[in-house]
Amino acid sequence: MDHTARTTVAETLAEAIATVTPRALPAGMRAMAENMVLDIIGLCLAARRTDYIQAALDGTDGEGACTVIGHRRPFDSAGAALINGTAAHGEDFDDTFEGGPVHAGVVIAPALFAAAERFKLDGAALLVGIAVGAEVTCRLSTVVPRAVHKAGFHPTCVFGAIGAAVGVGAALKLPPRHLVNAMGVAGSMASGIIEYLADGSWTKRLHPGWAAQAGIRAALLARQGFEGPRSVFEGEHGLFNGFAHTTQGKYERLTGDFGTRWVAETIAFKPFPCGTMTHPYIDCAIRLGQRGITADDVAEMVCEVGEGTVHRLWEPLALKQAVPNAYAGKFSTPFCIATGFLTGDCGLAAFSEARAHDPAIRALAAKVRYVVDPNNPYPDNYTGHIRATLRDGTVVEERQPHLRGGAHEPLSRAALEAKFAANAGFGGWPAGRIDQALETAKRLFDGPVDLTALRA
Repeated sequence: MDHTARTTVAETLAEAIATVTPRALPAGMRAMAENMVLDIIGLCLAARRTDYIQAALDGTDGEGACTVIGHRRPFDSAGAALINGTAAHGEDFDDTFEGGPVHAGVVIAPALFAAAERFKLDGAALLVGIAVGAEVTCRLSTVVPRAVHKAGFHPTCVFGAIGAAVGVGAALKLPPRHLVNAMGVAGSMASGIIEYLADGSWTKRLHPGWAAQAGIRAALLARQGFEGPRSVFEGEHGLFNGFAHTTQGKYERLTGDFGTRWVAETIAFKPFPCGTMTHPYIDCAIRLGQRGITADDVAEMVCEVGEGTVHRLWEPLALKQAVPNAYAGKFSTPFCIATGFLTGDCGLAAFSEARAHDPAIRALAAKVRYVVDPNNPYPDNYTGHIRATLRDGTVVEERQPHLRGGAHEPLSRAALEAKFAANAGFGGWPAGRIDQALETAKRLFDGPVDLTALRA
């Protein structure tokens, strides 16, 4: 297809991005960005002592001036973005855009933190970069809904690379032609297969960090004149053909009213550290457990689910009922239901190896199955449902109409600050430093960006 004679999707988007200023951002986007950076910093602190972050630290070269949150050694911008993005997503406790689904914050904030430190940007530039990067990432996930996941790829990594590239580009005030090149280059850096579902291995954790560093590299290459394809999105061999197996997307969802309507205002912040679509089912399970029903009373639990969630959270059912490790439990609705029902919680401590192999949790998870509800609103809304049949024939039902933490029931700032403190404490951050880190997060948009107080 010849795109030389007409304006491409990337060109239309770049022109809109170039007009975004701090004053153009509505109060809701400023509030979302403030909540996002707070959440991401806390998540990085929560993961700072984990084995996967130690491996990422040891496996990353590149000295520089950029902060890896919770650690002493500074890295170059790409290395810091890689490690911070991996840490922020590592416990699957990060923000979610319900319409995608996609996790914007774990890609965009680490990329912009690193770019801001490397190029000594101020808080206004950081805010614009985060707003643009998050908005583009979220909008991209709606162009061909569910198709990228169904094709076997992680939308956060695929779309996040583009979002990070334009976010960094916007913070650096790149002109439209450079933003187009940044998107074109980032399209060749997008990646992320979801085969981690087979065995609970670590690659999903890496995906946001990879996208964050890819976005920085793409923006800096474009800044120096490196060219990428103008038709990166809709082209015959473009991003959507490669990752969604179609070029026929609803591109107006990406470019239409960009800069006047901000879909990222509705980004959800998680109350549980596991796959977002499991959350309403956990709420149902906790309420069932609070009714005085015991696991021995339960003959079976049947859940109505959205078809688009089955391949990640329900199948193969035998594996989801008996997860191989704690990380795999985060992407198993039967495990999360059993844990919520038996313990009354599904916090960070719930996803331990002991819990993953707990005979009582496994026995109850084995009683959990699903049926596809053709009228389920996923991904536009995340709902939960459990119909429990007891051994005496009694049927008990619970429904959750929406995602807690999402647009219908947002977490308050106080709840997010409590989550931040709990995450930092989980990572072994001393109490006095938790307050200091909170103050750092609150001031990020109000002057020169300085993250050194977040180093060990």
